[in-house]
Amino acid sequence: MSMISANLQAVQARIELACARAGRPSGAVQLLAVSKTFDAEAVRQAWSAGQRAFGENYVQEGVEKVQQLRAAGLAGIEWHCIGPLQSNKTRPVAEHFDWVHTVDRLKVAQRLSEQRPPELPPLQVCVQVNVDGGPNKSGVLPEQALELAQAVAALPRLRLRGLMCIPEPAPDFASACTVFGRARALFDALNAQGLALDTLSMGMSDDLEAAVASGSTLVRVGSAIFGARHYPAPA
Repeated sequence: MSMISANLQAVQARIELACARAGRPSGAVQLLAVSKTFDAEAVRQAWSAGQRAFGENYVQEGVEKVQQLRAAGLAGIEWHCIGPLQSNKTRPVAEHFDWVHTVDRLKVAQRLSEQRPPELPPLQVCVQVNVDGGPNKSGVLPEQALELAQAVAALPRLRLRGLMCIPEPAPDFASACTVFGRARALFDALNAQGLALDTLSMGMSDDLEAAVASGSTLVRVGSAIFGARHYPAPA
């Protein structure tokens, strides 16, 4: 068994235990393996271990891996764009990815809709919300989420699936649950307005238990699967 395969099993076990402790059914939370900065071989190893959903933060790097692994014949991979998305980078995302978690402006959503190839299924979209007001965090403010979500839901080549958040690291489990609880409350409020959301994307390697306890349906885990990341030194 490879390290990546063993790590995947360990993370899945954490998710299942967190679901059990929260009184949620097995399988209630999807694992998104965040493969940014790791090469296509690492993704292939995770795929061989049964993982199918992968998240990429950097558009060019992600597109290269998508193309490489499709050419290699790896079937059934679901690619998620989970990094900040500038409006001038929407075309390659619309053409190559299956999901986008980071829509926080209508202009970005409109461009994704316009640029989604007609032969592909609708692009699955989450609205990113800045639930804790972090000054350096992307995301629409909670009080603006309904208006944006309704506008996104009306676009023809997109399918609005839910909300995503990346709060600042919390000092303990209870504090993390408090912040994640705000996202869950907003998720429920938008559903009460008729939006029929089914995805709450929150929780990462260090706080997935708190996210699952608070209602996450998808956790984004990278380092606990692939190991520590090594970023290139700035030139």
